[in-house]
Amino acid sequence: MQGVRRTSTNPGPEVGGRPPDDGAALMLDSYGTVLACTPGVGELLGAQGKDLIGRPLTDFLAAGSGRGMLPRNGRAMLRRSGGPALKVRLKVLPLGGGLGAQCLVWAVPEAVATEREQDQELVRALSGQTAIGLVLHDPDLRIVRSNHPPGAVGSPADAGAGPPGAALDEVLVPQDAGAVEKQLRWVAQTGVPVTDQVLRARYRTAPEQERIISLSALRLEDRDGRCTGVAVLFRDVTEPHQEQRRQALVDGAEKLLLGPLDIVATAEGLARVLVPEYGDLAAIDLAEAALLGEEPGDFSLGEPLRRAAVAGSWPAELLPAGSVLRVRGPGREPVYHRHAVAVPDLSELRAALADDAEGRRQVLPDAATSLLIMPLQARGRLLGAAVLWRCGTRARFGRDDATLGAQIGARAAFSLDNARRYTRERRTAEILQRSLLPQADVQVSAADAAGTYVPANTATGIGGTWFDVIPLSSCRVAFVVGDVPGHGVEAAAAMGQLRTAIQTLSDMDLPPDELLTHLDDLVTRLSQAGRAASVPPAGRRLGSVLGATCVYAVHDPITGLCTIASAGHPPPVLSAPGQPACFAQAKPGPPLGVGGPPFESVEQVMEPGTLLAFYTDKLLAHREDGTEERLRQLRDQVQAAAREDRSPAQTGHAVLRQLLPQAAEHEVALLIARLNGLPLGSTAAWELPADPEAVSRARDAVTTQLAAWQLDELAFTTELVVSELVTNSIRYAGGPVGLRLIRDKTLICEISDPSQTQPRLRRALLTDEGGRGLFLVAQLAQRWGSRYTSHGKTIWAEQQLPAR
Repeated sequence: MQGVRRTSTNPGPEVGGRPPDDGAALMLDSYGTVLACTPGVGELLGAQGKDLIGRPLTDFLAAGSGRGMLPRNGRAMLRRSGGPALKVRLKVLPLGGGLGAQCLVWAVPEAVATEREQDQELVRALSGQTAIGLVLHDPDLRIVRSNHPPGAVGSPADAGAGPPGAALDEVLVPQDAGAVEKQLRWVAQTGVPVTDQVLRARYRTAPEQERIISLSALRLEDRDGRCTGVAVLFRDVTEPHQEQRRQALVDGAEKLLLGPLDIVATAEGLARVLVPEYGDLAAIDLAEAALLGEEPGDFSLGEPLRRAAVAGSWPAELLPAGSVLRVRGPGREPVYHRHAVAVPDLSELRAALADDAEGRRQVLPDAATSLLIMPLQARGRLLGAAVLWRCGTRARFGRDDATLGAQIGARAAFSLDNARRYTRERRTAEILQRSLLPQADVQVSAADAAGTYVPANTATGIGGTWFDVIPLSSCRVAFVVGDVPGHGVEAAAAMGQLRTAIQTLSDMDLPPDELLTHLDDLVTRLSQAGRAASVPPAGRRLGSVLGATCVYAVHDPITGLCTIASAGHPPPVLSAPGQPACFAQAKPGPPLGVGGPPFESVEQVMEPGTLLAFYTDKLLAHREDGTEERLRQLRDQVQAAAREDRSPAQTGHAVLRQLLPQAAEHEVALLIARLNGLPLGSTAAWELPADPEAVSRARDAVTTQLAAWQLDELAFTTELVVSELVTNSIRYAGGPVGLRLIRDKTLICEISDPSQTQPRLRRALLTDEGGRGLFLVAQLAQRWGSRYTSHGKTIWAEQQLPAR
């Protein structure tokens, strides 16, 4: 069995049934008669030793095995009792002393003698060469014998395995000696051999010279199984090991391409690759512009760098991670000369920077013995540099290290440049995304709202999420939250298209379901146009509006009515004062452009102080928590905000702290709105018959109401507006005609009639008798417009309130 040592209590299988390996001794007189013998003779001959005494030895030799009475040195055949003859090796030793003994004969089985000769030849061969090291240690692990003289196997001239009696730490660097001794101690104590253990074994006389050995060791034992020492075979594997390490470093730099596309994370990964395998300390200094995704400038002109990552036991005297530095000064020119350089002796650099405290903090740790600077250059751009230091007794950087550093730097720079370009794409998408979003806090008469956009931590997560708060006519307000499929700049541009379309459609004062129907038609047309374009569909998919989701809600602060319609988007969370949070009533229709049942609006009366939370579905996505759990957390946060009377901005921050404690994988939009109502007495309404005489009554009612509101300055213009609009309604639409005044930040005048025909502003000719009413209204009002209602239409006009 491999790895199991053989002892006297655990013999090999060849011992059983065979003569002992040590043979036997016989003492003969001058006639060849056996005078005495060892017990092993009986085992060799298969007879008792006492039966041999007094008999000639030739009686036991086969024919042809010798002549005369005394045997000769060499091979012979012994006749064995009850068995075949045994081939033996005889060694005859003459004796003197006058006791009658003529010689001593040593008989060993031929197979055993041959094996011993081979063992001796093996030992001589191992001892006589230096390609494979052989060292014998005593039980205390002191050196007994070695074939490794000074200068062998690449060792320094004054180094070797050590003189007899030397301990390991007298030959090797203490740190390396400890590792070797640990392995040998294990072999000596357990008897289990070790094979091909790769260890550092630097000589004390040349600690700066790297030396790696492959070590195998086995325990030496006597016949009783007691440890007599440890035999060690080793070979120098410094070159192949260093080549393997160099390749591992290069491979590690290449694997950075598979890591996160974040330039700082890539720099940190590079630092981990370099330490401790290549150096004791490492700093990755990158151009400030590169960290932002931009093109780096010329370092020789003082372009600022930032220490993006460090590795190793970082000393206090060096600039820490995040520090800003510049490359001007001694020892740093190679950075902008674009080649790697090794500085094996730092004495000149220390002298040059003796009076430059800032320079020392950049490149000179106290314990460093050598320095390596690797410029990070990719696609013709110099992104920065990797700076490495070695300390203590570690081999100093040399020319080969500079060559290897250039290879590592080239591969790592490619990964860093990919991350830089990705950062630029992400920042571009985020900047475009934010530029297309409205201001975060919106305060109108109908509601106080706060929107939050949280970009993803990757460019693939940034795309078409948006929110909007749109003031409508008659103090109403619309809330919008949506999400465009895809990612990147294209998705952000597609989002901008949808947001613009919704704002345009909302200006028409369409009900939510009709607005989504028009928007769905627009998305279908845009998708068809995209498929017909020459750009491949795969490229268009990044910014396709097809499949976008959206929720659109309109709140009327006068009636408290909130109308909601959804295109594949989750409904908002609603928390009315004194009531538990729940989901607002809504009937989600299909996503935009995919077809399906028509969109439906749901109306719900909401009292002032109600809190609405609109969100994108990515807020509910989590690897561990399920959707139901995330919805519960969202409801709890909204309910707590309503109970504690938090502002919409505070509510949004609390929700995101709870549901997004870490960087989001996908972008998220959250819109929190607290609904308001207009103060009592802010509106006045009348219903008029379809009678021309009702026009004068309308003017009188308006004048009286404006006087009550202390807005007499607007009485004349308001009378003209009301007179023109009521007259048109009575003449072209019939009755009843509704008249309403709303006092808000502006004075709003509304005229409602049962006709679905929208008024059209036109320029009347000089010969026309009519057609100037709407033109007059447009001139007198700050804004005017019309909207459809369930019973007809409403025409409205706004006037600026007088300054107080």
